[in-house]
Amino acid sequence: MNLHRRALALGLLGSSFGFPDVSAQQSVVFFRIGTGGQLGTYFPVGGLIANSISNPPGSRACSDGGSCGVPGMIATAVATDGSAANVAAIALGRMQSAFIQSDVAYWAYTGTGLYEGRPKVEELRAIATLYPESVQVVVRKGSGISAISDLKGKRVSLDERGSGTLIDAGVILAAYGLSENDLSAEYMKSRAAGEKLMAGNLDAFFSVSGWPEGGIAELAAASDVDLIPIAGKEAGALLDQYSFFSSDVIPGDVYRGVAETKTISVNAIWATSSKVPDDLIYNVTASLWHPTTRKLLDSGHVKGRSIKIEAAVKGLGIPLHPGADRFYKERQAK
Repeated sequence: MNLHRRALALGLLGSSFGFPDVSAQQSVVFFRIGTGGQLGTYFPVGGLIANSISNPPGSRACSDGGSCGVPGMIATAVATDGSAANVAAIALGRMQSAFIQSDVAYWAYTGTGLYEGRPKVEELRAIATLYPESVQVVVRKGSGISAISDLKGKRVSLDERGSGTLIDAGVILAAYGLSENDLSAEYMKSRAAGEKLMAGNLDAFFSVSGWPEGGIAELAAASDVDLIPIAGKEAGALLDQYSFFSSDVIPGDVYRGVAETKTISVNAIWATSSKVPDDLIYNVTASLWHPTTRKLLDSGHVKGRSIKIEAAVKGLGIPLHPGADRFYKERQAK
């Protein structure tokens, strides 16, 4: 049984949602990472990171003599409904950490945007920026839908309720003068949406994810699809209004038969709670940037190669956790 499966099996048996002392000899620290749907990018990348930071009691040290992972830690990547659900899970103590879109994290922390009129989630803290997440709007090739404005009156999936994709879809539609009420809106993950699209029962769906996104890749391999660009004056207005959006390009042939497409993106960040002990997050952060983790990220997923320490504190939208902040300051001082 590989380390990640071993960690998952033990983690599901364990019911400890607290934050044990990582320094205790042979103690076991269960550390959950909320991700997203299993065919998205969060889940496989979360599995790689869970594998890299796990070091259960009795595990061998790295071949370079250092310790791979956090001593005594069993980390698990947990499938969830996405960013907004992950914010709630951290706030309620159900997850020790989670992947969250930088825009959603900012809104939750400041009580603005989606969280206007709701309690601020002031305990949100960042461990690292991971990689850009592209807004991907998928249609059937030859559908006649070539712009966001063409979605009016169409059957469109905006992703599951509670997801960051749903939030961004609403913001993007508004930039083109549309709202959910102008569509025949549905709410499902990309795999289910892709199946409906291929069957002719859906016209388009949104996904905010790192490319290649598994559900879209499966669909493109079996059917002819296109991506709608998000460009021009409407995209420019979004970039001017929202600092967490960036210009982006999805290269050609990331998906079979799909040409290079201009779009916008947000950052995927790894977040935690201010209630998690500083030393624990310091060790987690150090493990994330260990050379052994670098090898796992580079070989395990195409988006893993985009996770670079040089971008770790860029575009976070929320404060760094003190433990992570200490690691980055110590590294900078060397």
